[in-house]
Amino acid sequence: MKQSRFQWKTAYIDSALKRFFDLVAASVFTLLVLSWLIPLIAILIMINSSGPPFFLQWRTGRNGRPFRCLKFRTMYHRPHTGFKQATQNDDRITSVGAYLRRTNLGEMPQFINVLTGDMSVVGPRPHAVEHDAQYWNMPDYQQRYLSRPGITGLSQVRGFRGETQEDYKMKHRLRLDLYYLHHASLGLDIHICWMTFRQMVSGNINAW
Repeated sequence: MKQSRFQWKTAYIDSALKRFFDLVAASVFTLLVLSWLIPLIAILIMINSSGPPFFLQWRTGRNGRPFRCLKFRTMYHRPHTGFKQATQNDDRITSVGAYLRRTNLGEMPQFINVLTGDMSVVGPRPHAVEHDAQYWNMPDYQQRYLSRPGITGLSQVRGFRGETQEDYKMKHRLRLDLYYLHHASLGLDIHICWMTFRQMVSGNINAW
């Protein structure tokens, strides 16, 4: 990937400490929560609509390398349709899927992506490869992939999640992503995790 004159890497992002935090958090969460949550949600998804309970999507990872991101399926199973961002009142979203998206539960299988090294618990959210193609040449956009993408991130807890049909929304998201890369620390990661949990309980804005 192209490198701009800005280098937003910090020692923490490349440190063993961040990877240790990721592995401990993902391992504990997988053993204590995902071990029973995945079968439960998978059954609800399959009762609610036909198709597999999981959805694999190519997303952009660190240094622009694509990886297969694991999610619970939140839309009706239409395997041959092309990429399109979810919109408000999107008729492709199932009733169970709407709840999973609003509460972030649809992203929980990505703790497995953390264990395999494709993602971090906290970092800029990975976009679909097709989505990135629309913004790849936006100034400093590629810098958001200097770190592993996260299950959650600063821009998400600040309300910049979901659909980005206008460029200004992506610019706001990018601004917060770059701020995170420049100020990343264990304390900030823990704060973002706490804010994510609070929003899961209260309901996320722009979550459709």
